[in-house]
Amino acid sequence: MKKDSGRAPRGYFFELTPDKVLEAVEASGLLCTGRCMALNSFENRVYDVELEVSEESEGPKAVVDRGPIHSNRRIVKFYRPDRWTRAQILEEHGFLKDLIDAEIPAIAPISFPNQETLQSTPDSGIFYALFPKVGGRAPDELSPEQLVRVGRLLGRIHNVGASSRSDHRIRLDTQTYGINNLGYLLENNWIPLEFLTRYREAVEKICKISAPWLAEAEYQRIHGDCHLGNLLWNNSGPFFLDFDDMVSGPPVQDIWLLIPGRDQESFYQRELLLEGYEEIRRFDRKSLRLIEPLRALRFIHYSAWIARRWEDPAFPLAFPQFGSHSYWAKEVEDLEEQLAQIESKLI
Repeated sequence: MKKDSGRAPRGYFFELTPDKVLEAVEASGLLCTGRCMALNSFENRVYDVELEVSEESEGPKAVVDRGPIHSNRRIVKFYRPDRWTRAQILEEHGFLKDLIDAEIPAIAPISFPNQETLQSTPDSGIFYALFPKVGGRAPDELSPEQLVRVGRLLGRIHNVGASSRSDHRIRLDTQTYGINNLGYLLENNWIPLEFLTRYREAVEKICKISAPWLAEAEYQRIHGDCHLGNLLWNNSGPFFLDFDDMVSGPPVQDIWLLIPGRDQESFYQRELLLEGYEEIRRFDRKSLRLIEPLRALRFIHYSAWIARRWEDPAFPLAFPQFGSHSYWAKEVEDLEEQLAQIESKLI
């Protein structure tokens, strides 16, 4: 376990009191009742705020035929400091606007009176944005018909994603998700000595094999964290939430995250998803070999993500096993299994 660095924590939300949250919403010209509820989010801080008035913002239209919009509510999202630059956040907002312009269901940020979608708190400089509150439920599982429908939706999202380039968001590759994260874990002494060599060798071998495969892939704007927890469904159909992890990456990243399993049922479900997807756009079937490398990179990225956030009091409470002997033993075993899966594709 890494020792206390003795440095003051950076990149956290200690200055974000309830009064500051309400002030941020009222900067849009709306009046709050004072009722404010924190929503579940580790990376950012997100609040459901009740308004005195129900009139809609004059900002960009946020939802196209997406069912119930709560006109007396706003969702205010405060971005974690020191994570994204203004330009990177605005590319997320731009992607959402592009989806809305293409009449694809999405929840886009609302403009402030200055016509911008991103503001910062005056004292601490924390970026924040306002969104409408839209009703929907997260499905536990998807029926065959729903999988085909979600595949069509994802195909439409990827068509829009490919229509414009991302100049500022992270490129999902072996350097950013693999080598850089390994370097952070090593430099900050997170990996116990007894696992260090095995962990480093597994990461380096995975990256060496995977780098040329990813170099051959088509890259574009994608959701980046496209698991079922970010899919909602209401009477109007499915829509995706939380484009906060938007990256430039291969489209198969969003495919495998929706259907992550390796068993026969998962293969069947993935084919149904791709059936709908390929009704809308071409899918490079060769890119399916990237699933196991991308899964491995997600493992590495996840450990480094927790390590980078460890000084945030919420993280030790949420991940009490992180840094323990058993945690790193399992991480090493999982990465070595991933390496075996990837090497099997070489045959």
